[in-house]
Amino acid sequence: MSDQPQFALQRIYLKDLSFESPNAPQVFAKGWQPKVNLDLNTHSTLVEDKHYEVVVGLTVTVSDQEQTVFLVEIKQAGLFLIDGLDQASLQHTLGAFCPNILFPYAREAVDNLVTKGGFPPLMLAPVNFEALYAEQQQRQAAQATENA
Repeated sequence: MSDQPQFALQRIYLKDLSFESPNAPQVFAKGWQPKVNLDLNTHSTLVEDKHYEVVVGLTVTVSDQEQTVFLVEIKQAGLFLIDGLDQASLQHTLGAFCPNILFPYAREAVDNLVTKGGFPPLMLAPVNFEALYAEQQQRQAAQATENA
């Protein structure tokens, strides 16, 4: 038995997907100035010994003058085999490294779905999960200090 860290992507899969265009076809009949709102979250779960599910959730809402043009919700998931890491390294891997692997799949699915909905492509900007993870760690440390 080796003490070497192990990391292996077992599977990437779409866990949930939704597209709504509540005001079609009227939204196609006028020029519009879209406003894009993106909500992003990640979470991980120990599925069984050494196997973790990581999920990147996106909710993209595009509106025009307070009217929803379309809404996309997606949960892009992956199953990862991870072993031999200390707790801090494991949390970093689950919170930053794995989401970096999954996000391009979610991004492509959103773009594809929006195009199939009759709208111009929506290429979401890349996300720096390393920076988001670092911010989260700083917030948790500050909160722990406040509570102490």
